[in-house]
Amino acid sequence: MVIDMNEAQVRTLEQVRQVLAGTQALEFAGAQDDQGRYAWIESVLRRFDYRHLARAQRGPVLAYLQRLSGYSRAQVTRLVSRWAAGKRLAKQYRAPEHAFARRYTDADVALLAEVDRAMNTLSGPATACVLRRQRDVFGDARFERLGSISVGHLYNLRNSAPYRAQRVVLTKTRPTKAITIGVRKAPTPEGRPGFVRIDSVHQGDWDGTKGLYHINAVDCVTQWEVVASVQTISEVHLLPVIEHMLAQFPFEILGFHADNGSEYVNRRVAEMLEKLRAEFTRSRPRRSNDNGLAETKNGAVVRKVFGYAHIPQRHAKRFNTFCLEFLNPFLNFHPMPIRYRRGGPQEARPHQARVPAPRRDDAIGQTGQSTQGTNVSARRRDAARIASARPRAHRYTGRRRTQRGAQ
Repeated sequence: MVIDMNEAQVRTLEQVRQVLAGTQALEFAGAQDDQGRYAWIESVLRRFDYRHLARAQRGPVLAYLQRLSGYSRAQVTRLVSRWAAGKRLAKQYRAPEHAFARRYTDADVALLAEVDRAMNTLSGPATACVLRRQRDVFGDARFERLGSISVGHLYNLRNSAPYRAQRVVLTKTRPTKAITIGVRKAPTPEGRPGFVRIDSVHQGDWDGTKGLYHINAVDCVTQWEVVASVQTISEVHLLPVIEHMLAQFPFEILGFHADNGSEYVNRRVAEMLEKLRAEFTRSRPRRSNDNGLAETKNGAVVRKVFGYAHIPQRHAKRFNTFCLEFLNPFLNFHPMPIRYRRGGPQEARPHQARVPAPRRDDAIGQTGQSTQGTNVSARRRDAARIASARPRAHRYTGRRRTQRGAQ
């Protein structure tokens, strides 16, 4: 026991409070064993005459014992209660006088470690069979006890401290095989059309029933957009739709960028892009801005057209037909009118909004890229037919429109 005698100068409760508050310096080295700590606790209790202290005065003494002894508050309370009852502070637990005899000795544990070292640590049943054969077939007297060991207790011996002290198996950390599908980087079109960004939009749930999905693909340079609807995003339904969407782009596909969803990052999609000789890139995890172009088109186009309400999956084919025949030509050929608020030009000027088709022609003219045989004139006629059926934008005059019956 090593206790600095300067601690004995603390004899009043005021000094105890100063020590607890840290205002009084105290040099103290606690005992390393429990017997020394118990003797020091007894001396402190006798010094302060703990039995005659008031209830409010016992708290600082208990905190003082807890601080310097290193015991928990519950352990200090038990020791003080035992001392107040007139009992000597000593350990109440010890090894039983009539303990169970050990069946397997340290020599057996060392022999098991030697067998595991020679056999490269087989499974429990296989090792038990080896030990039994050493005793019964080869007559080795050293395996007299180990020959009848159970598989469960064999693992107990392997987990024991004597076994681990003789045989420690160290294995290097095995690196996990990273996903090699796609390259995690941003596409670099450098003014060339054909670098497509793609994303999926879910059309809500209803009482636990999944709705259909919209697939939105946008070209980085020309903003050419292709929207499709699919029943589910499994490979069975999604892969044919992606192939058909890529075929609708009027230029060669050079790049394909998606997020980390398994509907895009899989072997089937990678094989399809490899046939097209297109670069497969993907976003960083938890970085939705990496695919920001597709995300903004999801809100500006898909959500404005289809909304947020639940659409059953059985209508996926009809919605996909609508996207193919009407929505996609409208997005790529029809100029959206630009409306101005009060204080600006008082009319809508649709000719100022530039659609993807002219940008596509300019980009193809600059790069000399082919259009893969796309009938652009037919699509322009479809777009003109859709535009004629669309209500014209009213001229904004700044005055509120009223119904005739209200006048």
